[in-house]
Amino acid sequence: MRIFISAGHSNDDPGAVANGQTEAAIVADFRNMVAFYLREVGHEVVTDGVGTVNQTLSQALKHIPGSDLAVEFHCNAAGSQTAKGVESISLPPLKGLSQRLSAAIASVLGSPLRGDKGWIDQKQSARGSLAFVNAGGVIVELFFLSNPQELAVYQAKKWLVAKAVAAVMKEGR
Repeated sequence: MRIFISAGHSNDDPGAVANGQTEAAIVADFRNMVAFYLREVGHEVVTDGVGTVNQTLSQALKHIPGSDLAVEFHCNAAGSQTAKGVESISLPPLKGLSQRLSAAIASVLGSPLRGDKGWIDQKQSARGSLAFVNAGGVIVELFFLSNPQELAVYQAKKWLVAKAVAAVMKEGR
């Protein structure tokens, strides 16, 4: 199985910035951890960069064709420091995968599932139409970067989260 893993945003766009962290740096690190676990069990893994390199969305989208699975990681952010939870955004055919990914993260972090058991239909997303989703991928919002408690739990358990996500991804759609 060929799996494409993308870190949201890019080296040119830090994404959300909160609590001394940037979304782009967190998700590039997470992408690398998930790729490590998937390669360890023999999957062909393509990423949108190596190490701290994180390609732009237009470059990342080129990797989706020919992939059996495409997942992009992000962190949520809100004006409230108490917002929390996990969600995955996709088109309806990937609802089950989205829910499994969200549930795996929530079980490790102790976070609530947002949306429909962790799934947000792109049509119902506040973000509108998303190029990565339209191309057949799933966008996973790992936790709220704006919530210092969620960030601390994530930092303490990120390798466990990556292992749980990789376990879901290796099963495929």
